[in-house]
Amino acid sequence: MPSRSSPLYDIGGVSGQGGESGYVSDSGSEASLPELYFTKSHLHFLNRQLQNLEPQEILQWCITTLPSLFQTTAFGPTGLATLDMLSKMKIPRPQMVDLIFFDTLHHFPETLNLVDRIRKHYPLVNLHTYKPKDVETATEFSEKYGERLWETNDELYDWAAKVEPAQRAYRELHVRAVLTGRRRSQGGKRGEIAVIEVDEAGLVKVNPLANWTFKQVQEYIKANDVPHNELLDRGYKSVGDWHSTQPIQEGEDERAGRWKGQQKTECGIHNPRSKFAQYLQSLKQKEALQSDLQISA
Repeated sequence: MPSRSSPLYDIGGVSGQGGESGYVSDSGSEASLPELYFTKSHLHFLNRQLQNLEPQEILQWCITTLPSLFQTTAFGPTGLATLDMLSKMKIPRPQMVDLIFFDTLHHFPETLNLVDRIRKHYPLVNLHTYKPKDVETATEFSEKYGERLWETNDELYDWAAKVEPAQRAYRELHVRAVLTGRRRSQGGKRGEIAVIEVDEAGLVKVNPLANWTFKQVQEYIKANDVPHNELLDRGYKSVGDWHSTQPIQEGEDERAGRWKGQQKTECGIHNPRSKFAQYLQSLKQKEALQSDLQISA
């Protein structure tokens, strides 16, 4: 959480200006509208209220409250349940929540097949796909960064395949708030997530199914005939890139098949942005040092 109040969204310019009543109506000039912020106490209050609501009620609150709202998804079970819930709401077409899919170029064929099925099943939903910058295929990615980058430099892999595309998407699409598929029952760093969060850059992240278990998600998908990844029928519970995802054993945590044998539990998109800022700074310093050494030689 930033040290000052976190910006929810910018709805104008000068703070403290308005009509004589002290309120600003929708008909007022845009320049007179103040910025709206989440204070820590306001965020705490909202989480207390949202905590007791069903996912559909949380989504309804998001749609009526948060401007520039998108759903980020890798088409996992939770994201698919969220998408289906949204499709069943009485939302005017201009207010439909667009999807953002980060194609790392290393997804399973089953995942990419699911994307095509989702397009057909939910034809009214806009899908924005973002890939690593300046590459279109896994071969091009390897040519640019080297073979098996996820093993030689996993931080650079997370940055190139996921974090940079995410930041580019948020910038180009003017994203102010996102719906995620994170749940507490997934364990790891997700075990204590709130329903609504604000990251270091002021991006609002809402986890509408934070309270649900994997079983509840499964039951919803089955009851509503939601298309799902075929890998879920083969022992997978959480599906990411093919090189870092395995089926899990009975009794293991839901995300135990992700980065098995490693300490990491997140791909980078939900890690603090400062972590990657520090990494990029160290990378620049290393490149500068190598350049100086070559010049002196």
